[in-house]
Amino acid sequence: MGRRKTTAGDLFEHGSDDAQGDEEPHYKSHRQRLRRRFLKSDPESFDDYELLELLLFHSIERVDVKPLAKQLLRDFRSFGGVLAADEKQLTRYTRINERTVAHFKAVREAARRVLRAEIADRPVISSWTKLIDYCRVSMADEQTERFRILYLNRKNMLIADEIQQRGTVDHTPVYPREVIKRALELGASALILVHNHPSGDPTPSRADIEMTHEVRDAADKLGIAVYDHVIVGKGTASSFKALGLL
Repeated sequence: MGRRKTTAGDLFEHGSDDAQGDEEPHYKSHRQRLRRRFLKSDPESFDDYELLELLLFHSIERVDVKPLAKQLLRDFRSFGGVLAADEKQLTRYTRINERTVAHFKAVREAARRVLRAEIADRPVISSWTKLIDYCRVSMADEQTERFRILYLNRKNMLIADEIQQRGTVDHTPVYPREVIKRALELGASALILVHNHPSGDPTPSRADIEMTHEVRDAADKLGIAVYDHVIVGKGTASSFKALGLL
């Protein structure tokens, strides 16, 4: 997926911010109108590029950011993909700096924490839909594989959510001994394994299945249950339990 810096032509659809005379720059009134419409109408009616414009307003001043918002969505393919992009990728674009990157990461982390709160104080297995939503927000747009583990107590409530390994675009090394060691340290009685497929296809691979069975077998010996292994893709997720693989 090619990236390029947006140019002056990209950033201005109707002119530049060096407007002459007393004429108000067009972007100023546009920003005011967009903010007011967002506050007075249904936010869900907003297109992704308009919502992204609102975020960009906070870190990029005195220019029209609509072209940049549309370019980011084209390049990263989704709103979540933009927020999940790393600093090196984002700062290739003209006018995007550390301030914008921090703002994107804060928004994404806020969404993750809101959803985590929905599953934190109740049995996880009774809030399965919310658990899947949480996993998708946490991992669906990552560009490399990440393997996280949800550790549960005897009441099936979440006691820890940790990324155990980070991998490449199509592989994450997982060590059953480390998984079980951490479960014992936390006093966990059950686990839910979660990882993402950056390709977008959540279908378990042979390696995924073999690794899951290795973790399950090691956990069984110590009385720790492995409830499920969830693979997160683009807009969807698969469950080993639902597929009959656990």
